[in-house]
Order: sequence, then C-alpha cells, then structure tokens
Amino acid sequence: MSETTAGRTRVRHPVDEVLPAGKLAVYGFQHVLAFYAGAVIVPILLAGAIGLSKEHLVYLISADLFTCGIASIIQSVGFWEVGVRLPLLQGVTFTAVAPMIAIGKANGGGVKGLLVIYGSIIVAGIFTFLLAPYFSRIIRFFPPVVTGTVITVIGVTLVPVAIQDAGGGDPSAPSFGSLQNITLALFVLVLILVLYRVFRDRFLSTIAVLIGLAVGTAVSAALGVADFGQVSKSAWLGVTTPFHYGLPHFQIAAIISMVIVMLITMIETTGDTFATGEIVGKRLGPRDIARALRADGLSTLIGGILNSFPYTCFAENIGLVRLTAVKSRWVVASAGGIMILLGLFPKLAAIVASIPTPVIGGAALALFGTVAAIGIQTLQRVDFSRTSNVLIVAVSIGFALTPVVFPQFFQHFPSSFQVVLGSGITLGSICAFVLNFVFNVLGGERRETAAGLQGRLTLDEINRMSREEFAGRFGRLFEGGRWVAEEAYDRRPFASVYELRSAFQDALLEADPERQLALIRSYPPLGVIDLSDEALAGELGLTPSEYEALTSAASGGVLGPESLRDRAAAGLDTLSPEEYDEFLRLNRAYREKFGFPLVIALRERESKQEVLEAGRARLANSPAQERMAAMVEIAKIAGYRLEDIVEESGGVTVGSES
Repeated sequence: MSETTAGRTRVRHPVDEVLPAGKLAVYGFQHVLAFYAGAVIVPILLAGAIGLSKEHLVYLISADLFTCGIASIIQSVGFWEVGVRLPLLQGVTFTAVAPMIAIGKANGGGVKGLLVIYGSIIVAGIFTFLLAPYFSRIIRFFPPVVTGTVITVIGVTLVPVAIQDAGGGDPSAPSFGSLQNITLALFVLVLILVLYRVFRDRFLSTIAVLIGLAVGTAVSAALGVADFGQVSKSAWLGVTTPFHYGLPHFQIAAIISMVIVMLITMIETTGDTFATGEIVGKRLGPRDIARALRADGLSTLIGGILNSFPYTCFAENIGLVRLTAVKSRWVVASAGGIMILLGLFPKLAAIVASIPTPVIGGAALALFGTVAAIGIQTLQRVDFSRTSNVLIVAVSIGFALTPVVFPQFFQHFPSSFQVVLGSGITLGSICAFVLNFVFNVLGGERRETAAGLQGRLTLDEINRMSREEFAGRFGRLFEGGRWVAEEAYDRRPFASVYELRSAFQDALLEADPERQLALIRSYPPLGVIDLSDEALAGELGLTPSEYEALTSAASGGVLGPESLRDRAAAGLDTLSPEEYDEFLRLNRAYREKFGFPLVIALRERESKQEVLEAGRARLANSPAQERMAAMVEIAKIAGYRLEDIVEESGGVTVGSES
C-alpha cells in the first residue's frame, strides 16, 4: 500500500496497513482464540487460591478480558509516547500469579486481600510508566546474542505449556494424557500444518490456526468432549466498573513485591518487542522500547482500577504473527475490540471458553515452537567463532529450562527470590544479559551491533556528512552502486529514516535503464562466496568482460562483509557440494534466459530451499518483469543493510505515524 507525500509515492510499512473490515475481524478473532486460555488462567488461579466465590471469578474474567482489549489497543494503536505501534497483543503476566497469591493470603484472603493486590498493582503500574524511558536505554546491551537467546528461551519455555494443554491441562486429572486428548491435539496440529502447506500464500493459510481451533472444537463436540453448559448460565451483559470491590489498600511490602514483578516483566516485554520487530522487519530503538514499556505501565495502572491485573506482551500471539505473516497492527487492535465485547458480554466469552484444552494445546504447539524458531533465526547473526557467545547461549538456555523441568528446584530459596527463579523466561533473560555484559562489554569485545545502537549513525550525523563521506558510507548498500548514494545525497537534509530510505529508492527507480542494468549485473551469483576462481566464469556462462567487472565489484573476487552477512542469513555460507551445484545450475539457467544475474533479498528468506524455490519460480517471468523484480530486490537488500548502520530512532521510524 502506498501514500503520496510532497509529490512522491511512498510505500506504507505492512505494520501500518489497514486491512478490509472482514479480514480485520477474522484475523483479530484468531488472535483472541490463540490468547484466550492464557488470559483467563490468571484470575482462575488467583480466585481459587485466595478464596473468592464463583460469582467473583466470573466478574474477574470479564474484567480481565475487557482490560486486555483496552491494553492491546493502547500498545498497537498508541498515542503520544505510549504504545510501540506493533502487532503486540497484551495479556496478564503469569509472573505476577505467585506474588499476588502471596499478597492476598497474607492479608486475609477474599475481597480484603484482593484490595491490597489492586493497591500494589496501581503503584507498580505508575512505577513502570515513569521508569520506561530510563530502562529503555539499556537496549545497547541487547545485541543479537542476547535478543536471540531471550526469544529462543521464550519459545522453548512455553512449549511445555502447550504440551500440558495437549494432554488435557491438569496433570492430576485421570484423563490427562488420554488417547482421546492426544489425538485431538494432534488432529488440530496436523490440520493447521496441512492448511498452511496446501494453501500457502492464500487467505486460508493465514487463518489456519482459527480453522484448526474451530474444526477441533466441532469434532470435540461430536465426541462429547466440549462442554457448553456454562454458556446458558452466563449473563448477556456484564459491565466492569472502576473499584468494583472498593477503594484499594496500599501496603509497602505488597507494593515492593509487585514492583519486582514489573521489573521482571519489563525484561520480558523488551524481548517480546524485539521478537516482533524481527518478524515485521522493523528496527527498534530506545524510543520504541520506552513506548512499549509505558504501555505496559499504563495498562497495569488501568488494570488495578478496573479490577484486573498487571499486563505485558503475550508471546503466544508473536508466534501467530510469524506463522500467518499478517503484520498489520490494526489486526491486534481489532482483537482488542473483540476482547472488549467479550468482557461486556459474558455469554460470548463463555462460548470461547468452551474450546477444549487439548484443542488449544494442538494449536499452541505450532505457535510456541514458532517463537523459538524466531530466536534461532536471530542467533544466525551471532559470531559463534567466539567461545563467549557460545557460552552465553548455552548457559542461558540451561538456566531457563531449570524451573521448567524441575519446578521445585529453588523451593528452599527465600520466597522473594522465587519470584525471579521460578520463571524460566526471566531467569534465562537475566542470565543472557549479565553474561553478555561480563564477556562482551566488560571484556571489551562489543562488536555486534545489529540489534544494539553502538556504532550506528544518527540522522544528525548523516545530515552533517560531506558528499564524499556520505557516498563512501552508503555506497556499500549496493554492489557497484556508489552513484545511487551520490544521487541520494542531493535530497538531504533528511527529517527521518523514512526519507533517507526513500531517497535511495527514488535514485534507483529514476535511473536510466542502462544504468539500472549495469547495477543488476554487478551483483554476485547466489551461493558463491569466492569469485577468484576463473573456472567459475565458464560454469556461469560469463564473458571475460563480465567476469572482470564482477570480480572488480567484489574487490578482486572476495565478497564484502555486507554480501557475506546477507548470505549467512539464509544459510548460503554453508552449502554442501550438492547444494552448491543446485545454485550453480540455477544461476546459469537464469543468466542464459535474462542475460543478468539472479538477485534475491536473502534476509527475507528463511532457508536455502526457499531461495532456490523463489529463483526457479522467477524463471517463468518475462525479461521486462525480471528487470523490475531485480530492482525491487536490490532496494530490499539496501534496506536491510541500511538497518545495520543507521539508528532508526534518530527520527521518524519508517512507517510510524509519529
């Protein structure tokens, strides 16, 4: 989708795309179903532990859903400096369950204990909101080795939750792990995979999770597993009101406990936000993290007022964004609207709550595993030739799995420590952060800058550059295309990274056809790292002059660091002899048909096979189509390389509305 500004047509980032109302509703409802079980489990556990009645529990669930909707809209839509404006759905943090139960019991349980819980939540929300801009400054200590580890830990530690749901939810129940439960979970999982594989790149693949849950529920009903009895008992309308149980009570010990919970949650939110940024293709800076954390703080404050709980980003839905490739934040905003309706109409919420636990578990296996895969993808940018990075990842994952595998491992530690030690996500995140600080910061080896801000340029620095400095720094965004940077320089000063990116794109697309063709021909063949072997010219069908131009652009046959980084992102730096031959045949066939090399933005591809499939599909295009496709791919490659050297928070982030 594009928009016209000052006479130029610019592409809107997929995050900001407003989809048709029908798709917003369907995609939004899919997010709600993926999130629902995790959303209601906190009030269920709390109510049972502190002795609240069933009537109170129903009210708490409605209040929770209503506030979840508000919180999700705040985070995804945003206003002022609140809300990161990404497809991040907000839910109650599970980290707060144990502390809230402890606070409630210590203060007499029931409604009396609940009022002390709400007092601590309100103060903790204000604390988080005020601390957000200061906490966000530490993201320079979150290079790929930390963010990749944290994202992987989030996925890996959530997988056991999905497995437990697949077994039936309650391990102590006689039916847990029954053949029926496991079969239902596997049926839903296989159905989602089949839909995704058969209808890939079509609408049905994007709602595969929704279809899986719906069909799984229908099958469960036919088998007599789904219980819709609660639907008839639920009221049609239930409006949550501020301070429904009375004015909150403020107690120092309770407030301190909840502040600790929110500090832990801030670390988790930072990791979740980075994960979403990776998926949707947005580079995040301190300002973005501060916005996300402010949204957490404000939502938590609202939760304390509207009889709900502390809020954070829900990792379950991050996996859904990756699985469906639907990046629009307005989908999450529509999910927020649906949750508000569910909170207002308990009967609707009861219908959704009737989805059997094994059905949810089957879908969750795909979603949580996807989150782990995102982390592994991020770790591809890490230099594992350094033993310190290997140790950071290995030890952090080991610590994260400890409370997952043995929940009672830290039972003899003081209860205040167990708030941190009992959460695998928190323990692994803190471990990765601390180890990176010790090895790579204090150790003086802070060289990875792809996810941090050290060593990256701000807009002020860019606008002060001379033409020679600008062309020298940004000419490497293109293979043999220094002229693109020189022409983009004439469009300065740049008010935002959006304008900087557009300047390069305009220079590319407005160039004469011969110049464009020469630029395309300067790109090296896919799958080839070393161009110094003259036999390669014959294998690719290159003329002597073409081979000389190619090796000249690649500094005597050795690819530059940008090209090597691009290749590593898709695994093309570790080809087997058979894979190398496949790429060689593809390169030769493509060049024979079109007369120029195949250009693909490798950082958009997840595997070698996906690169090969994309290249083979493009062989069916016409020469005119391929010249345009090559220019688009060159623009994408330059965009990824630009993210590596420019601090996007130094102005208006591409696609943002601020």
